[in-house]
Amino acid sequence: MKVLIVDDSTIIRERLRAILSKITEMQNINYAEDVPEAISSVQKLDPDVVILDIRMPGGSGMDVLREIKKNDQTPLVIVLTNYPYPQYRRKYIDAGADFFFDKSTEFDKVTVVLRRLSENRSGQNNKPQVEGR
Repeated sequence: MKVLIVDDSTIIRERLRAILSKITEMQNINYAEDVPEAISSVQKLDPDVVILDIRMPGGSGMDVLREIKKNDQTPLVIVLTNYPYPQYRRKYIDAGADFFFDKSTEFDKVTVVLRRLSENRSGQNNKPQVEGR
């Protein structure tokens, strides 16, 4: 499974990589540090999952999400942010994000979603059900 981590924090990217590398299906893990790189990577890599921060250089996570949706790409989009405000959550979910998690309190939910996605891929292609929409 191809995963694209879009976050300007090296610490967050490395933490996610360490966690995801323990899930056997997550063998192709890529990074983008800013919006232009993220948009280019999404188009080039066609990832199965995008883990997306809200604030980063060159724009916002919304710019990346809109580009994904504009091009009819279908990765699972997980927003992982330090800005878990209800208005952001609603805006991102309405724009097509599948999950919206707080980095401080819900970081582990990313792993839950991806483990369930991995399990589903071996059977069905349904999106995993996890609280966080």
